[in-house]
Amino acid sequence: MNRLLAFLRNQSGASAAEFALVLPLLILLLLGMIDTGRFMWEYNQAEKATQMGVRYAVVTEMVPSGLETYSFAISDQIMAGTPVPLANFTSAVCDTSSCTCTGTFCGSAGYDAAAFDAIVARVRYFYGPVTDANVRVEYRNVGLGYAGDPNGPDVAPLVTVRLTGMSFRPLSTMMFARTVTMPDFRASLTLEDGSGNKAN
Repeated sequence: MNRLLAFLRNQSGASAAEFALVLPLLILLLLGMIDTGRFMWEYNQAEKATQMGVRYAVVTEMVPSGLETYSFAISDQIMAGTPVPLANFTSAVCDTSSCTCTGTFCGSAGYDAAAFDAIVARVRYFYGPVTDANVRVEYRNVGLGYAGDPNGPDVAPLVTVRLTGMSFRPLSTMMFARTVTMPDFRASLTLEDGSGNKAN
């Protein structure tokens, strides 16, 4: 009986038991802090990659081929020197296989796969997990440029590069194979050149 009472009063292993109870919470807290830093790092990389992608897109070949040489003054009889109406070219949204275009120009539009691949390669240079399926390139007529421009495209569209469907895998949920969907990223600039294959 005395041995049983002595055993029940013995507290020599209490700190080990308390440590065993607190250890999982400490590990989860540590992994959470690491994951927060990793998420911010990847978020910043994806944002910067989008910005560099659009910078590349505005000074190189356009994905909707033909827009850089199409004369709205000749083909659509728009008075030279006037802005191209939205009815003639509203926008073109390009993905890995085609461009969805609105406006009368769209019947003459093509798809430049090499230009799209070059933009994706530029984005991937800054953020490796990007695939072709994650990138969208949009060209939107915002009223800049004029019909019959002899020095470049008649339309100087607002170019937007979007990253969609990106995910982040936290260390704290890796054993459960869980991922966190990142928000869409986008950056826009006005077209500068629209031809060539070199960017600064």
